[in-house]
This record gives sequence, C-alpha cells and structure tokens, in this order.
Amino acid sequence: MIIATLTGLASGLVAVLLKTLTHYLQHWIKEIPVSRFAYLLFPGLGLLITVFIIRHFFGKEIEKGIAMVLKAIAGRSSFIPFKHVYLHVITSSITVGLGGSAGLEAPIVATGSAVGSNLARVTDLNYRERTLLIACGAAAGISAVFNAPIAGVIFAIEVLLTETVVSYFIPLMISSVMGALCSKIILKEASLFNFVLKQNFDYKNVPFYILLGVLTGVVSLYYAKAFKNIEGRLHSSKMNAYVKAVVGGGLLLAICFVFKPLFGEGYDSIKLVANAAPGSLVDNTTLFTRLGENWGIISFTALIVLVKPIAAAITIGAGGNGGNFAPSLFTGAYLGFCFSKLLNSAPWIKIPVGNFSLVGMAGVLSGVMYCPLTAIFLIAEITNGYELFIPLMIVSSISFFIVKTNQPFSMETRKLASQGEIFTHQKEKNILTGISLGEMLQDNYESINMDKNLTDLIEIIKKSEKNIFAVHDGRHRFAGIIELNDIKQKLFQPGQSKYVSVKSLMKKPSAVLREDQTMHEVMEQFDITHSWYLPVLDKNRKFIGFISKTKVFNKYREALSQQGDFYEVT
Repeated sequence: MIIATLTGLASGLVAVLLKTLTHYLQHWIKEIPVSRFAYLLFPGLGLLITVFIIRHFFGKEIEKGIAMVLKAIAGRSSFIPFKHVYLHVITSSITVGLGGSAGLEAPIVATGSAVGSNLARVTDLNYRERTLLIACGAAAGISAVFNAPIAGVIFAIEVLLTETVVSYFIPLMISSVMGALCSKIILKEASLFNFVLKQNFDYKNVPFYILLGVLTGVVSLYYAKAFKNIEGRLHSSKMNAYVKAVVGGGLLLAICFVFKPLFGEGYDSIKLVANAAPGSLVDNTTLFTRLGENWGIISFTALIVLVKPIAAAITIGAGGNGGNFAPSLFTGAYLGFCFSKLLNSAPWIKIPVGNFSLVGMAGVLSGVMYCPLTAIFLIAEITNGYELFIPLMIVSSISFFIVKTNQPFSMETRKLASQGEIFTHQKEKNILTGISLGEMLQDNYESINMDKNLTDLIEIIKKSEKNIFAVHDGRHRFAGIIELNDIKQKLFQPGQSKYVSVKSLMKKPSAVLREDQTMHEVMEQFDITHSWYLPVLDKNRKFIGFISKTKVFNKYREALSQQGDFYEVT
C-alpha cells in the first residue's frame, strides 16, 4: 500500500510535469510576434528535435505507448527500463508541445508504468506485485491528466490487467486518487479537461444516440485502418530519419493550414465543440466560408473527422512520440458535433449539440482504444455528473461491438497479440506467453554421429539416464533421434552391435522445433504429434536440446497455483 501511494504520487507529478511543459510550449508559440502562419513551421521542428534526441540519446529508436507496457508485462516479467521514466516526458512534450497532432496519454501511461515497475524493482517485489504497480502508475497518470480517478482505475483494469481480483482495487484506487490530487492541487483550472452540461438527457433522443453509436463504430474502424496504413508506410520507409521528419513536417504544415484545429493535441478545440460554441470558422483557404455559416461548419468538421487520424499517423510515423487517446477523443467530439449539426439542419429535429459531441468522444475512444468502460466513466467524470450515463453506455457499447466483431484486438496490439507477445483475455494463452522456450529447454542430452555403430551408442547409454538421443551428421547438423524403447532387442545381441549402424537405428522425429518459436507454437506441435519429447534446433539446424511436455505442464501448473488474491493466507 505504501509503494502504491508513492507510485501514484510520482506518476501524478510526472503527468503534471508533462502537461505543464506541453502547455508552456504551446503558449510560447502563440506569443511569438511574427506572421500569423509561423506556427505551421513548429510541428516539423518538433519532429526534427524529437528524432535528434532519440537517435543521439536513446539508441536511434524507442518503444512507445501502451504496446510497450503490455509487451513488458507479458515477455519481460514486468520489468521496464528506467529510461522510460523520463524519455517519454522529454520527447512527447516536444512533439505535441510544438504542434504535433498526437496525444500525451499514451506517453503518460508508459511513463507511469515505468515508475511503478522501477519502484517495484527497488523494493524487490514479485512479478504479480510489479504488474500491479505498473497498472497503478498508469491509473495515476490517466487520473492526473483528466482529474478522473475512477476512469484511471478502470483504464488500468480494462487495458493493462487481463485478470483482476478484488485485492487489486485498493492499491489502484490509492494510486489513482494520488494522481488526481496532484492535478487538482498543481494544475490551474483552465488546464483541466472538463465541461458543464447545458442540457439534460432526453429519452426521446435515444434513436439518434443509437445511430451515433453505429457511426462512431464505423469511424473507429476507419481511424484504425487509416492510421496503421499511413504510420506503417512512414515507419518502414527507407528514408533517412531526418528527411522523414522534414517530409512529415511539410505534410503537417499543409494539413494544419487547411484545418487549424489539428495543430497540437486539440483539447482547446474540443472544449469549444463540446460546449456547442465552435466560434468563428478558421478557414485560411476561404473555401468553406463560401458554403455559408451552417454548411461551411458541417463540411469543415466532417473533413476534420477524416483527416485527424492521418495527421496523427504522420506525427508518430515521421518520428514523433505521442498516442491515439487524445486524437480519438478529438475525432469523436467533431463527429458528434457534425452529426448533431447535420440533423439540426432539418426544421423538425432539435438535438443538443454539446451532449452529442461529448457522447461521440466516448464512442470513438471506445472503438479505437477498445476500452468502453473507460470511455463511459471518463466522459461522466469530466462532465461532473452522470446525466449522460445512458447515452454513453448506448454509444460506447455499440461502437465497441462493431469494432470487436471486425477486429478482435486494437490497432496498437493487433500485431503483438498475433505473435503471442502480449497477454490477451485468454488465461491459458497468457500463461504460455509468460513461459519462454529457453527456460523449458533441456540441453543435457547426448548426441551421436550417424556414422557410428551400436557399440558406440551403448557406451553413451551406459553413462546416461536418458531414454532418447539425438543423431547428427558429419557437419553436426541434426539428422534424427533414437529412442531406447525402439532398440531394446538389439541391445541384447552384443555380437551383432558393431555391425549395426546408428543411421539404421535412427528415425525422424514427429516434429522439429526452432529455438525462436513461442510456447504457443510448441504446444500446438505437442498436440498434433502426441509426442512427449521434441528436439530443438538452432538456425543452422544443429541440435541444442529437447523440450519435455511434462516439464511444460509442471511449469503451467506452477503458474496457475501462483494466481490468487493478495489477501489469501498461504
């Protein structure tokens, strides 16, 4: 409990620091007394500085965001390197503070998780406790950013912890409250992300909320596809890192010239939209003003919904550090605003624009980040009440159902989940993910040349307690196996043993494993072949040991026995 409190305090302070640095840079840009279009140069400058820092101080490339945390939990025993405590603060504040169209929440989650992991390491806690402190750090970070302690707890449970027991809640709540207190005490009211509802929920608008739920689900699928395609192409491009940053900066310059709200994380713009007060349309091109006030705003906001994931993808793919939490909220707010304004264009319909903007935020956040409960409670908390709870539940659940039906994993975790590098909500697979082939490998098995005879093999059998042996060729490449049960009769014919070659005794194994395979693939081979031992080879097809199904099962049972409530007396 003490360490959870310290984790919440440290993560909350770091989150406040990151938010403050970002806001300071944004304020500094506004105060520069030059051309009104000078701000367009800063996103590219932010990318260049971020790339320079990463290449010269953090090994050319860094792991980012929530995927990094999930990978550490599953494959690195919940150990996160200490550098993640500060590298995301530096790089993301520069990227977003100078106008990159991304969010700070994923870097804050990564930073808070690193704080929790390293405090657990210093205090010598075990794997389960380290994992819980990682979640505590993330909960405190989200809580501090939004002043939403309930949403912070639910985010940690929904996104980071695939299994939760009752005893997890108390340290999570303590950490989250500490994070919320940090932002409440230190940050100014203007820096906090909150709204005041102007209209109450009207059950007559339920059909429109259902329609918005479907729309947010479709837009979430579009967001994921557009982001991954563009970010993937930029990330895998052969361009020099600095050239890529310049190209990304140029693209952001053009995008932000046409759509000024896409500059930075965009929370100020969201506040205007969610409060149903978009203000004057910033139309540098004068194209939208020609459509008239109403249709100009509708067209402008509709295009922003489509362009925002592209801007976020360019920011991150070109070398910046940020996440999709804020961009998904931004997209949802503009989608809800555009949807309600479009319906209100009909003389017989009048729905609350602000409410639909807020609920749209929850719908797209739920669909992009795969966290419907977090989306519901986040919007409920930042609106200082639960008046919109019913429409939030409707829209978030519909959106989540649509995206989950099409893609079982979110865009940030899809690749890692398919490779077995992160935990999912399938308990059996999670246990196997936490077991490495290396720790299951038994390398104290004898190997014999296929050109030897049975007499040579008998000498090896005399010195060994094993009943299976590997056979290699003249180049020490794996050729086959010999099982003791298969050659018992020949062992009792000593006069013939020197005439029986090892090659004639060996057989091909049911399957062969590679040293880089996952335990999921290993168990699939055991299931297919019904074997109890399978040989493991290196990349040069040299024998390095056997995997025993019995040993894997014992490890599996041991992992199961370690799971339980912290309060249970053992």
